[in-house]
Amino acid sequence: MVYLGRSNVGKSSLINRLLGTKGLARTSSQPGRTQSVNFYRVNETCDFVDLPGYGYARVPQTVRRAWRPMVEGYLERRRDRITLAFLVVDARHRPSELDLTMRDWLESMGIDYLIVATKADKLSGNGRDRARRTLEREIGGSPLAAPILCSAKTGLGVKEVWRHLDRALGQGPAQEKDEKWTSRN
Repeated sequence: MVYLGRSNVGKSSLINRLLGTKGLARTSSQPGRTQSVNFYRVNETCDFVDLPGYGYARVPQTVRRAWRPMVEGYLERRRDRITLAFLVVDARHRPSELDLTMRDWLESMGIDYLIVATKADKLSGNGRDRARRTLEREIGGSPLAAPILCSAKTGLGVKEVWRHLDRALGQGPAQEKDEKWTSRN
């Protein structure tokens, strides 16, 4: 399971919430905290892979330049072993050109993915409805599901994300399993 998205979008916070462990994946309010490919082994069954974010980050230019080949290299070498990718976007903002490029790249590589819109707790109920409509219109969903509004702070959407994780790992209800999901495990 690989987590992709802009710097400071909440990838590490989402991983911490999904695993129920504060501080496992290091977080910061400063963009660019994750500066390497970080692996988190989950129940001896899969890895959660936290990648450095793309876009703006408060790090030296030399560090930022090193991220792109690191991330692209990881994705290229491991694409056949990626069971599911999470394209993490900020629910409060329209998807960026980089988000759209990443979505297109995942589709061109044949990698199954979900769009998870974090920080949804910072929106009102009406704001979440607007965000959902904007995401569906501008980035669409994945072939697997519509964008999932999520909050690492409140847990909004976490159960839905876990349903997709379980299904990707072949642990969902039998009627939900299909060849697409089980062929990569």
